Amino acid sequence: MRHQMKLGTAVAALAFSCATGVLVAGDDALPQCPVMGEDVNLSVSTPTKDGPVYFCCKGCVKKYTANPAKYAKATVAQRIAFAKRKKIQVTCPVTGEPVDAKVFTEYAGSKVLFCCKGCVKKFNADPAKYKSALANSYTYQTLCPVMGETIDPSSFAVMPTGETVYYCCNGCDGKFKKNPEKYTAKLASQGLFIDAAKLKAALHKSKGGDHSGHDHGDHGGHGHGG
Repeated sequence: MRHQMKLGTAVAALAFSCATGVLVAGDDALPQCPVMGEDVNLSVSTPTKDGPVYFCCKGCVKKYTANPAKYAKATVAQRIAFAKRKKIQVTCPVTGEPVDAKVFTEYAGSKVLFCCKGCVKKFNADPAKYKSALANSYTYQTLCPVMGETIDPSSFAVMPTGETVYYCCNGCDGKFKKNPEKYTAKLASQGLFIDAAKLKAALHKSKGGDHSGHDHGDHGGHGHGG
């Protein structure tokens, strides 16, 4: 299934660019897993002091964490590749909460966002303390899979299959979950691979529980993989 999704990534990217007006280069290849050399999946990562490292599958996470030095060169290559891609800060480096675009400070020549003004003071008092958290506060899933608009860091949902998906507004979550097959290709074009059939089955199963009809997705977690 993953290989089929990868084969369709380039086509999906082209279709998505036409639909949204976003130009996607033909050679916009995904960064590579430092363990296997395959395209990464943004939903599979591990945090490090220098930012997250992404992998093609969960098995590679275990291999990497067991011996990071073995994959150091490939990790550097991945970071260089990601440096060329657009990213959006989604969590506050102090609390891990979704950021407020109106609350920020300038640091090292870039704008750093926070959840509240109190966190700005804490960060400015000791930026080094939050350096690692800041490096892990971004997502490379920058476009809403439903509308094609730039994501809103406060509009997201953690899927029952584990992936975090960001949207341009809270209303898009219901549309996505109602028909995931329609939108997962648009996530794949950004490097976030979700098995639509598996997700649909998990969503159906979750609706059959005691909390049927209650959606806790919008603020259910703060994953950075997506």
